[in-house]
Amino acid sequence: MSKKPKHVAIIMDGNGRWATKQGKKRFAGHNRGAKTVSKIVEQAAKEKIEYLTLFAFSTE
Repeated sequence: MSKKPKHVAIIMDGNGRWATKQGKKRFAGHNRGAKTVSKIVEQAAKEKIEYLTLFAFSTE
């Protein structure tokens, strides 16, 4: 028996570091992260996840 969670929380971290390691500007990492968030939101809606919490914070 498999249950879906009602609430999924994601802490977004490392997009800028990922881009730097790929030889790209940090902004490219943040842009890629934003595209990924869009996919996550769409999938959560399809799966009927009641609550989706996304924590994103940057001092940049």
